[in-house]
Amino acid sequence: MGGGAGLSINTTFRVVTEKTVFAMPEASIGLFPDVGASYFLSKLPGYFGEYIGLTGVRLDGAEMVACGLASHFVHSKKLNSLEKALQAVTNSDIAAIASVIENFAENAYVKEDSPFRRLETINKCFSRRTVEEIILSLENQRENGAEKWIIDALSVMHSSCPTSLKIFLRSIREGRQEQNIGKCLAKDYNISCHLLRRTISNDFYEGSRAKLFDKDNKPMWEPAKLELVSEDIVDHYFKTVDDEDWECMILPAGRSTLLSKL
Repeated sequence: MGGGAGLSINTTFRVVTEKTVFAMPEASIGLFPDVGASYFLSKLPGYFGEYIGLTGVRLDGAEMVACGLASHFVHSKKLNSLEKALQAVTNSDIAAIASVIENFAENAYVKEDSPFRRLETINKCFSRRTVEEIILSLENQRENGAEKWIIDALSVMHSSCPTSLKIFLRSIREGRQEQNIGKCLAKDYNISCHLLRRTISNDFYEGSRAKLFDKDNKPMWEPAKLELVSEDIVDHYFKTVDDEDWECMILPAGRSTLLSKL
């Protein structure tokens, strides 16, 4: 989840099991899906990435393989054997490593009630231009006899930080416009610094208080409603931090070259 996903998601091989859980729930605590999420979520089918980031939905291993977040599905009881087989590989040849993993991999079944099987509806709703329009589209779907995933999505979005939702939607849309992972990471760092420095609001600290520490689940967001989060407010988070002692994130030369190719 969150940062843990960011550490592993850009690797060549991403092995999951029937016990795997993936989620990007940052908007619920006043943060936003960062660690390059605007890059890797924007590469998923249709607007499934918007759905994941705005709702914090939890995906299982099968869903991760189906949408492209994972490369292989291996049953957990085979992990020890897989690890031993990989240790026996004496070089870093990608084809050789892939061959070993594929010997242990199996097809994963996506459940009938999985939101990923509702991609047409997700695309229709989450392709909307604004968060408000996305919610309205979901509410229209609910009036026609909503499935549980729609009800859950609306519940989370209504309780999440309004500013965080708008930051993420803009961020993933920018990520889809040919921004590489390096640029997305630098952008995420910049936005995170604004949140941590309380440049505009105290939302991250308030969300952490309400969700992680006091656990009263009653965060007092500022602004408290989506319609009060103006474009100017969102724009500010994407501007360079106004502090002469602050520095933009600069990746080491070797890593920067590698990431630019992703």
